Amino acid sequence: MLWVNFLHFYQPPTQKKYWVDKITEESYRKIVDHLLQNENAKLTLNVSAVLCELWDTYGHHDVINKIRTLLERGQIELTGSAKYHPLLPKLPDSEIKRQIYLNELSLYKYFGIEGPILSKKYQDGGQISLKGFFPPEMAYSSHLARIVGELGYRWILAEELSYAYEFGKIDFSRLYKVKGTDLIIFFRDRYSSFKVLSGQLATSKLFLEEFKEKGTSGKYFLTAMDGETFGHHRPGLDKTLAEIYRDKSIDPKKISELLELPFEICEVETLPATWALMEIDITSGVPFARWDDPDNIIHKMQWDLTYLAIECVNRSSFSGLKDEELSKLSEFEVEKYKKARNLLDRSLHSDQFWWASAKPWWSLEMIERGAKELSDVVDTAPDSTEKDKEKARKFYFDIITTGFEWQRTGKVDETSRKYDEEIKMVVDKDLSKYSKKDVLEMVDRLTKEMNELSGNLEFERATQLRNRIKELLVFIDKNYAD
Repeated sequence: MLWVNFLHFYQPPTQKKYWVDKITEESYRKIVDHLLQNENAKLTLNVSAVLCELWDTYGHHDVINKIRTLLERGQIELTGSAKYHPLLPKLPDSEIKRQIYLNELSLYKYFGIEGPILSKKYQDGGQISLKGFFPPEMAYSSHLARIVGELGYRWILAEELSYAYEFGKIDFSRLYKVKGTDLIIFFRDRYSSFKVLSGQLATSKLFLEEFKEKGTSGKYFLTAMDGETFGHHRPGLDKTLAEIYRDKSIDPKKISELLELPFEICEVETLPATWALMEIDITSGVPFARWDDPDNIIHKMQWDLTYLAIECVNRSSFSGLKDEELSKLSEFEVEKYKKARNLLDRSLHSDQFWWASAKPWWSLEMIERGAKELSDVVDTAPDSTEKDKEKARKFYFDIITTGFEWQRTGKVDETSRKYDEEIKMVVDKDLSKYSKKDVLEMVDRLTKEMNELSGNLEFERATQLRNRIKELLVFIDKNYAD
């Protein structure tokens, strides 16, 4: 089985130390340790530059060093991305390019890797070059692809629905190129990725049985998901991942290695999509619904505030000046501009929009934090007018009060429940393909993990597994006769 696996490591710039420590311990460190213990294991990895900075700040230097070791061994490759995890198709071109450049700077600092922008700038030949690009949230548009290609990246990763708004249309015996460019586009296998990240394949045996026809007969098999899936969202699944990589029937590859194989390359028209796109969003014609829903007034205000902040920073007379030019100007005003510019970079992260969707995810804390950051950008930018500042403060107030109203009136609960049930229906529908014995094996594996966690006093994570075990037992009672 020719298997190409992609993992995304990311935490928002606003993330608290508790969560960085917890998720690093439960997922990131475990994954890299499993890889170090098996030199045959390979994958393509996106490590967000802002997460590297959080690791640096909170003392997780061992994870950075282990990733560097895996790079030196050739077991992993890193991809380019946008430093602060914005939804790139919604940003102006200048902000897209800046976010990609900032990400390259950080990856060079932590791993000694040069991306195509830095290679052109310094012409000093980094040890390892970034060939591929991962757009945060897998938020893809053909316009973004053109920018990524022009910057010098060789390939981009996208959701399979960016090929066609139907599932199962990708021919994985071919490679694809974005029409009108030289940029290769790799599509993830949506169904297979979901089977893994939803925790349905809790053993390596189930994984191999489910996908025995994939990645064979001249085809490859590409999965992509968040790194937190393994160990944090799905306790114990990191061990399953390690088991899969130990199986001799698996031939793991990095995405860029597919370029070296004799696949036919076909040019293709592409569509906007994300890896969270659902059929209801396709029907509604809203490809970025979790971040930009035209029926969500909070989203509208968030984006209006975002564009106001971008305008205020880029309107500044300091915008576009090089460091040597800035050094000749008023130190106080220059520092104000640099502070506003840095605040804007950080505040463009996609999380604030995601948590305002209530589909099914909702966090008023994350919404407030994002709105406050953007409002602070406008307050700090040296050329912001009083009208700009008042407008930003009003957006902030209206976003928060609307969020409270949604909670008070039950709108959040109603919307969240609807989408939560829709996701659960998809999971349970797929479970029906398995025998009772297979599902009982899942229960047995999860029970062992739960008991291990309880023994380590990790009761919160043990409770997650207990709830999943209960769901599986209810499913067995409803769907299998004795």
